[in-house]
Amino acid sequence: MGTDPREDIALFRFRIVGEATNPRLTPAERGHLVRELANQAHVHPDGSEWTYSRVTLDRWIRAYREHGLDGLRPPLRADLGVVRRHPELLEEACQLRLELPGRSAVQIAAILKARHGISVAERTIREHLHRRGLHRAALTGQPRAFGRFEAERPNERWMGDVLVGPFVPHPRVPGSKKAFLFLLVDDYSRMLIHARWVPDQNTRAGQDVLRAAIQRRGLPEQLHVDNGAPYSNAALERCCAVLGIRLIHSRPYRPQGRGKQERLGRYIRERFLLEAEAQGIPSFQALNDRFTAWAEQVCNTRVHADTGQKPIERFVSQGPLHAVEPSLLREAFRWSVMRRVTSTASVSLAGNRYSVDEALIGRRVELRFDPEDLTRLEVYWEGHPAGQAIPFILGRHVHRQVPQAVPPAPPAPTGVDYLGLVLAAHDAETLSQLAFRELPVHQPEDDQLADHRTDDRQADSYQTQTDMPYVEDDQPQEEYPA
Repeated sequence: MGTDPREDIALFRFRIVGEATNPRLTPAERGHLVRELANQAHVHPDGSEWTYSRVTLDRWIRAYREHGLDGLRPPLRADLGVVRRHPELLEEACQLRLELPGRSAVQIAAILKARHGISVAERTIREHLHRRGLHRAALTGQPRAFGRFEAERPNERWMGDVLVGPFVPHPRVPGSKKAFLFLLVDDYSRMLIHARWVPDQNTRAGQDVLRAAIQRRGLPEQLHVDNGAPYSNAALERCCAVLGIRLIHSRPYRPQGRGKQERLGRYIRERFLLEAEAQGIPSFQALNDRFTAWAEQVCNTRVHADTGQKPIERFVSQGPLHAVEPSLLREAFRWSVMRRVTSTASVSLAGNRYSVDEALIGRRVELRFDPEDLTRLEVYWEGHPAGQAIPFILGRHVHRQVPQAVPPAPPAPTGVDYLGLVLAAHDAETLSQLAFRELPVHQPEDDQLADHRTDDRQADSYQTQTDMPYVEDDQPQEEYPA
């Protein structure tokens, strides 16, 4: 899915100030948080690290409050395409750090100055080495300690994960598909917010579970997920930014922060999947029905070992939760792609063709749409509405990544042969009345037998005469000697 570079920067800025936009924070708490953010280095979408002043961060917070995600879009730059000078010096800096990991950025800058007579900023060298993974903490391999974390209230942090399940139908038959469980857990109460078994592990499946969870349990402040494909995409990042959710990804190759999800996955395997596989799984619908009932009756009502409370009771212990406006929820889960308008004032999406305003010919526009309804597309140019895209070649009504409904399993045969029953009824009405073996046999009397014998002798005599050769009367008969 292609995205606008300006929107990527807007999403990056929201990742920085997203926590500070929480309306629950007091001015003093927000000021302390902004000062901490100003003292940190943040990885830019282009891979570089940047630090931002408190004034800049406050300006971004005000812009998001007033205009939402669009307020964080940067203006168009006038210095795009500027080439950096002397890239070979930075490569030499990497070699110097690899040769002696204890060398500081200041020392490397001094060596480059002495050898080439060119001054390279210490900060430039430090940032470049960090991007290349050559900072001293990584090279020396110092051990790190990991602590426990827990949210302070319900819906402060949700944790998402994907559990790989059995083939459905189970036992496996031709046509069975692998089942994946998308689940969301509240960090404070350990309650299973929402979960669903699906046959596809893609972006839309994760979004469907998140949308259903928000509609049922309210809006979270943070969403903590891994770096898998269903969670590392522009669609989910835009969705969270529109709703004001801070999206947090686990650090690659650092599974220490996902212990709660792993323990819940083990609990589901031992307490639910083991029993479900023993009884057999006929379809995805049956699997989801049983899992929903098990989650509400067993998983969310047990006493958790860490909290000492039932998850459902701990989740509702602090009053009503924050709901979401339906219009905002609908806008958040729309997708966005960039397309260039052709000379015929048309754009393409998922094999469909749409006509747009002729004034947009040759321009790069943004298309916002619901992936479940490709008949309606809204066009934006430079963040401003530019009408709707009218379909004139519509081959698909739903995007390919939308999970399709799984056809139900065919019912077991009843063994009823309707045509066989009709044939049996027909035979009973017809053939049963013509049983020749049941017809009476009459014995002939003596007079009738004599007449039959006379008729038989006459018939034999006639047959003998008929078999003799024919001889005319006027021909002389040949005499035979005695």
